[in-house]
Amino acid sequence: MSEHQHFHIAEEVAGALTNGAPVVALESTLIAHGLPHPAGAETAAAAEAEIRSGGAMPATIAVLDGKIRVGLTAAEIERVATSGDVAKLSRRDLPTAVAGRSNGATTVAATMLIAERVGIEVLATGGIGGVHRGGETSLDVSADLQELARTSVAVVCAGAKSMLDIGRTLEVLETHGVPVIGFGTGSFPAFYAQDSGFGVDRQVDDFGELARLIRVKWDLGLSGAVLVANPIPPEHEMDHDDAEAAVEAALSEAEAAGISGSKVTPFLLGRMAELTAGSSLQANIELILNNARVAAALSVALAALDMD
Repeated sequence: MSEHQHFHIAEEVAGALTNGAPVVALESTLIAHGLPHPAGAETAAAAEAEIRSGGAMPATIAVLDGKIRVGLTAAEIERVATSGDVAKLSRRDLPTAVAGRSNGATTVAATMLIAERVGIEVLATGGIGGVHRGGETSLDVSADLQELARTSVAVVCAGAKSMLDIGRTLEVLETHGVPVIGFGTGSFPAFYAQDSGFGVDRQVDDFGELARLIRVKWDLGLSGAVLVANPIPPEHEMDHDDAEAAVEAALSEAEAAGISGSKVTPFLLGRMAELTAGSSLQANIELILNNARVAAALSVALAALDMD
């Protein structure tokens, strides 16, 4: 059985890939698990619109009825947002979902894998997963980090999710040789806030320079991602102390309730939105849209390099 039998690439996405036009992949866990309905579907549509406005083709990725779909219709995005049977899929979960002809929303790790397989070089997300607080003893470490180490896709994010151990997350990325590039910043962002207190490997302020750095890495045979750290716009960032207080409260509640594994992050994001009276939710939406804009411009710059 051919691998391609498991994929359905939307016609306009396939056309863009064939013609060497810029394409940006989008993960779908934010639709099903990261944002409440209807914010998830609305944000996904708005992110796609930002990418189109930036001159690139959006390709939201999910698994529906056991088929890996690269590029969703509006109706399919709504289905991901509202169906009660949409699982959270990382790399390890894809074979089960496809073989079982089930439905799933793809994490950063799974979306990266699929994007590379079909030839998409840029992915936009909110924040990456990483080492959870206390991960040095629990070993709760997101599969996103392993995927960043081995899969050659440029990932545009607003840093790691703020409920994680950002310092240890950056150490793991360094160990695995993943360049962390700050776009317009020398600080690694903390999702809801612009500055986590940690630095980046290099600051780049120009899309052409960023595209050249990425292309040279892969031309040298250095597989794996480039992580583009793109801070939330200052007008939308949360106060660091307020965000941290909400994180600590939500983490304590999750521990008391015995919530673990893949259920932790969706719970924390939802509880933080409640604790902050919706300000964390609005910040989350704004940083996703900002990342979509930057990813579109980066994709255009990479495509322009290939035309030279």
